[in-house]
Amino acid sequence: MRVQRLSVALVAAMIFVAGAAFAGTGQPSLWQLGFQQSVTPVMDDIAWFHDFLLYVITAITIFVLALLVIVIVRFNARANPTPSKKTHNTLLEVMWTVVPVLILVAIAVPSFRILFFQLNIPHADMTVKATGKQWFWTYAYPENGDFEFNSLMLQDADRKPDQPRLLAVDNEVVVPVNKVVRVQVTGADVIHAFAVPSFGIKIDAIPGRLNETWFKATREGVYYGQCSELCGKDHAFMPIAVRVVSERDFNTWIEQAKKKFARDTRSPITVAAKDDASSE
Repeated sequence: MRVQRLSVALVAAMIFVAGAAFAGTGQPSLWQLGFQQSVTPVMDDIAWFHDFLLYVITAITIFVLALLVIVIVRFNARANPTPSKKTHNTLLEVMWTVVPVLILVAIAVPSFRILFFQLNIPHADMTVKATGKQWFWTYAYPENGDFEFNSLMLQDADRKPDQPRLLAVDNEVVVPVNKVVRVQVTGADVIHAFAVPSFGIKIDAIPGRLNETWFKATREGVYYGQCSELCGKDHAFMPIAVRVVSERDFNTWIEQAKKKFARDTRSPITVAAKDDASSE
């Protein structure tokens, strides 16, 4: 009875873990195994390559384990009291040199293809500029209006029940679904890193340098990331939140954002003069 209960508990735990492992899209899940669910072509390739490497390394591990077992069983002192005095085997030496090379080539070919796919930015439908600062992000939409905004992590008192802790922000990046988005990344003070796991993107934000990456989200939703470069005492508190919406909702948001985040293009001297005049 005790063994049966233990088996039922073990099966239930495995079902729970498996369910949790695939429950989250765009954010971590409790007991998660593997990557967050993919919503871009790049992340689809990364997930496939990860699984491919898992099969390869599993096969290698089983093969090496089998060799160790054979050596232990057949070539111990009791089973083989008179050991062989051979020191070379040309065929064996060629095989253990050629086979690993072939395995590495089989790994390198898809690896280079995925790397090229990540770095070769296709024709972009829009551009978002992300600037890392201590310790928040500033976003600009250079092709969709002269505005930019800061994105800061929400405190627990300001979060809604469905917003994840340490990941929700006050102003999310909003992009349209099924559109190629070029992300230009830089840093204003120290080195940061812009990373969104479900998109398969991770790139450094370096002061004085403009790096680029891209993504094409195929599903609507909110996807979270974080700064992935140790950048100071509040490094763990500068999350990234990207909301993917329909093109119609995106156009509506753009018009609202132009008004909400409009830049004051007047010079400080002009502003001060007008304020003095109004006070008189």
